[in-house]
Amino acid sequence: MKNKLGSLLFFCLLTLIHAVSYAQDGGILVGKVLSSDGQPAEGVTVILINTKHATVTTSYGQYKLANIAPGDYTVRASSVELKPVEKAVSITAGETVTLDFNLTENHAFLEEIVISGRKNKFYTKESQSIAKMPLRRLENPQVYSSIPKNLLREQMVIDFGSALRNAPGLYKIQGSRAINSDGASSYSLRGFRTEAAFVDGVPGQTNGDYDPASIERIEVMKGPSGTLYGGAVTSFGGLINIVTKKPLDTLGGEVSYTTGSFNLNRVNADIYGPLNKEKTVLFRLNAAYHHQLSWQDAGFRKTIFLAPSLELRATEKLRINLNADFYNAEATSPASLFLNRTRQYVAHEPEELKFDWKRSYTSNDLTMKTPTVNVRAVATYQFAPNWTAQTIVSSNTRKSEGYYQYQFIRKATDDSLERNVSLQNTINTAIDIQQNFTGDFRVLGIRNRLVVGLDYVRYKINNDNSPYIVVDFVNGTLNNDPNYVKISKYQVDQKLAASTLAPTRNHTSTYIYSAYASDVVNITNNLMAMLSLRVDRFDSKGTINHATNALVANSNYAQTAVSPKFGLVYEVLKKQVSLFANYMNGFANVAPVTQPIPEVSGTFKPQKANQKEAGVKLELFNNALNVTASVYDIKVENVTRPDVYKLNGTDYNITVQDGTQTSRGFEIEVNANPVDGWNINAGYAHNDSKFTKTTAALQDRRPPAAGPADLANLWTSYTFIKGKLKGWGIGAGGTYTGDHMTGNSAITGVFTFPAYTLVNASVFYETRRYRLGLKVDNITDERYFVGQGVVTAQMGRCVMANVAVKL
Repeated sequence: MKNKLGSLLFFCLLTLIHAVSYAQDGGILVGKVLSSDGQPAEGVTVILINTKHATVTTSYGQYKLANIAPGDYTVRASSVELKPVEKAVSITAGETVTLDFNLTENHAFLEEIVISGRKNKFYTKESQSIAKMPLRRLENPQVYSSIPKNLLREQMVIDFGSALRNAPGLYKIQGSRAINSDGASSYSLRGFRTEAAFVDGVPGQTNGDYDPASIERIEVMKGPSGTLYGGAVTSFGGLINIVTKKPLDTLGGEVSYTTGSFNLNRVNADIYGPLNKEKTVLFRLNAAYHHQLSWQDAGFRKTIFLAPSLELRATEKLRINLNADFYNAEATSPASLFLNRTRQYVAHEPEELKFDWKRSYTSNDLTMKTPTVNVRAVATYQFAPNWTAQTIVSSNTRKSEGYYQYQFIRKATDDSLERNVSLQNTINTAIDIQQNFTGDFRVLGIRNRLVVGLDYVRYKINNDNSPYIVVDFVNGTLNNDPNYVKISKYQVDQKLAASTLAPTRNHTSTYIYSAYASDVVNITNNLMAMLSLRVDRFDSKGTINHATNALVANSNYAQTAVSPKFGLVYEVLKKQVSLFANYMNGFANVAPVTQPIPEVSGTFKPQKANQKEAGVKLELFNNALNVTASVYDIKVENVTRPDVYKLNGTDYNITVQDGTQTSRGFEIEVNANPVDGWNINAGYAHNDSKFTKTTAALQDRRPPAAGPADLANLWTSYTFIKGKLKGWGIGAGGTYTGDHMTGNSAITGVFTFPAYTLVNASVFYETRRYRLGLKVDNITDERYFVGQGVVTAQMGRCVMANVAVKL
């Protein structure tokens, strides 16, 4: 393994040295476009007249044009309804020229254009983090959805799960349970369970949920993404990455208040600006306080969120960013009813249980706290005209402190609910160190965009938890069961003190060492190939049981995974229509087991997921119509399953690694701006997932973790841009969710959540200085459920009102 890893690192180093030698062919033009009052101008087109070089400014007003042939040029900065500004510039080979623009319009006018709907405000064209290098959407062979802050703002999103409804094919399968193992809210994506586990491209898990206050955008990457992101916290269906708001060099901000159903009270603040006259030290603070009671007869959620960030522009070539987010939540456990796993279901749909879904089965003093701290330090250094080095050091700490409670249908009938509680005290930490080198260069006239990286991650888990105890039984169909109101912190503490069951006290350490490289090669001006490879070394030091001070059997092991990725993109019409295909790989480490006989090995290989995908991406009519459509086929191999081994006439129950699963489907996403002021975000996804080789009870069945086979989403809004109604807007949409088989086994039968449609609508009024909004979620008061082998009823109709003041 050491020889293989050394060879890969040597190859990457040679590639880097070779590439730098060819990096001097053209020059680079960079700069900022500012409004007349010095604020960044987003979405402005910067073009070298009479050339093909053009780009659009970022939210920070920045732009970059690379590989420009030496010579004298005229550069124009312009946009719809803006007076163009032109400047002359001379480009020299191998040098970077900085050229800034100041528009004649002020920031308020630019913002009014955005308010008036003069651009596609739901669309994000380029991402730095998807491929770990700047790539236009049409150049990237991977499918991804980007959910921008403008869409979340218009929908008045106050919880993370609601934000993700805007991504086609993504389904919230389970709400947060707040424990350290699968405690965060989980989602189904392309037939596999996943979590929101990345913040700014590095691990940033939580045992609770994320607050949307600091979100710049959410990136949902589709398909197994182990090549660039590893296998520890990714899923075979894809991954969810949160991109946070960064400091700006102009002074501004916003304070907002939201109130609504179930005693909702939420306050947000976003303050940003420079800390010195030179504008080399920038600051931003996002903060939120949230409190809301449950829609059931008991329960609440209270959160406090702080996200400070600092940017130091040390030199023209060196930038240092320090970002942190502190999230502290306290909440009661949601009313989750676990289905029986050992007998045939009596009821096969939630309504057949005949429960009162407004009952919570808990009390307000049985709460769980889930404090989370994410800290990231990023140093970006441009060490050559076309080359950048990026060093990232991040730390993630998440805790579970309090009572986890759930109900179980354990007995022969469905009406008897066993109430279970455990007192949790866990600490999970992660340290991640990344070193990336990105370059844009030519070899023999062929353009290459390369990223080479090293990644080190250390995970630690420390558990100090009580046993899971049975508190009592209640009848779910009776409204007058005297046991129902007896549950309390005092009763649970008494039960825990009397329990003779052993607590869980242990700690685990895991180390991961990775190297990766990805190169996007322009074979022709229109044809591009992406070639990527990752080598990943997983080293678990095992779990130490504090009671015995000894390793838990089979908990210490090491595995090596090699993850390739290939992609082809052909731009049929440059920057308008592209055809793409990809082969993507993901992996998951598999711990060894103790087999009953020595003839059968208990050591396994990593699980592998291989995806084949093809599709089309469109960016038409100056970004007024954007479409992504694709079909995919994912096959998972090396899945462990139980089997019987015959030896000398005796049957032995063993574990084998020949299980397989397939997941096939198609997706389409449409983002449109048909006329001024009208914006549309819509999508549809179909997935066919099943176990193809597994135990007899699950053979050829759809996994419960796959979620519904059919999902659709729509949000459309219109903002008046002229006349007396200027600034007023209306929005409406919702989601369709198909049948979800939350239980599906020959042992139990099938338990189905019926299909449902949620309809939401909003009305808003926005000016340069304030914004007013009113929204109704679930207008029809639809009753629906989520859960994987669990039945959790969801909130009905909810009304919210919001006022925001811009500083």
